[in-house]
Amino acid sequence: MQQRYVVPGGRRGSVIGDRELDVLGQLVSSGAPLSAGGWREAFERAFADHVGARHALSVTSGTVALDIAIRLLDLAPGDEVVVTPQTFQASIQPLLDLGVTVRFCDIDPLTLNMDPAALEPLITDRTRAVILVHYGGCPADMDAIMKLTRPRAITVIEDSAHALGATYHGRRPGSLADIATFSFHSTKNITTLGEGGMITLDRDDWAERVSRYRNNAVDGVYVHHGTDAAELPAALPWMMFSAEIYDRACAGIRNAGTNATMSEAAAAVGLAQLDRLDELVARRRMIARRLDEAVAAFPGVRPVSAPEGIDHAYHLYTFLVHDRDVRDALLRELDERGVEVQLRYFPLHLTPEWRFRGHGPGECPVAERLWFEQHMNLPCHPGLLDSQVDHLVDALTAGLTAVTGTAANLRGGTAAAV
Repeated sequence: MQQRYVVPGGRRGSVIGDRELDVLGQLVSSGAPLSAGGWREAFERAFADHVGARHALSVTSGTVALDIAIRLLDLAPGDEVVVTPQTFQASIQPLLDLGVTVRFCDIDPLTLNMDPAALEPLITDRTRAVILVHYGGCPADMDAIMKLTRPRAITVIEDSAHALGATYHGRRPGSLADIATFSFHSTKNITTLGEGGMITLDRDDWAERVSRYRNNAVDGVYVHHGTDAAELPAALPWMMFSAEIYDRACAGIRNAGTNATMSEAAAAVGLAQLDRLDELVARRRMIARRLDEAVAAFPGVRPVSAPEGIDHAYHLYTFLVHDRDVRDALLRELDERGVEVQLRYFPLHLTPEWRFRGHGPGECPVAERLWFEQHMNLPCHPGLLDSQVDHLVDALTAGLTAVTGTAANLRGGTAAAV
């Protein structure tokens, strides 16, 4: 099926080249460990420096990063969490395991991010956390959101899976809230060989908990009990984890822990990809500019653009068509012209599992209206060749001409009636 598309969707959101192959060769020939070594440490340091966070801790996927971030909150039955419906299911899926109340916050129609005006009335004295997403790579209105949450001691998690390479008034996603998570899935702005994730935060105690949890250690509360030297076995120096076993007592268990260790090969590629981030995002922005120009030439359609002071990373290219029949006709036109369209994402509060939890239509009217009537995504990834980008723009222009009954005036940037 994929072969028929001249412009495919983003099976890979990044480009692997000689630099990545070189570091893999260095690692494999070095004899160094292939798990939890120097490459992981270097990648984490570079990533923390890049986003401006005190700590960056790598894990095996963005989904695992979100799961661990939510576990840090120590949520209990009766707690409330406010979330966005405009995201992939992994952003909030761990909440299904917890006895908490989830409130879906409607989105800003200009950016498709969580709307601070809709957030405020959802906050109660039981609200413990807000989980937001920088949709498509456009940072949310963090100043307004943090202004609402900081005085109430509400923890904010920014799912930054789309936003690596973006900026928000001179700062980077990953340092805009209390905890941030990233994905290095094959489709994301950089990849660590198909899967991988990162958690960034500033609190030392949380960093210690994440480190224990991802390294197959119990996330517990420990106290030193001062074991008498006479009680220690003679083989102590040769025993793994001897200090933890013999000099600490466990006063409570928060999470059992797991193995979420990023491999050295993944970290090595991640470090090389991070060095190329500006180049990769620049390619995305070039494609987005060309698509913006095509969209702007027609009435009744508009791109989802970043507000002033914000640089969009364009993990997704999104625009809105202000008529459902026109949108649906355009989908068919693009498909017939060889452009693969993948609409993202179905409103989460309407998915079966969240409907089972009591959510349903009317809860987020803006998100529902935009998704079912107006929402469009187009391929926008650095793996597209120049010829494919040309085809994409030509197909979009021809498709819009066919469904809107207007022809673009490419020189004037306006639409003329046919």
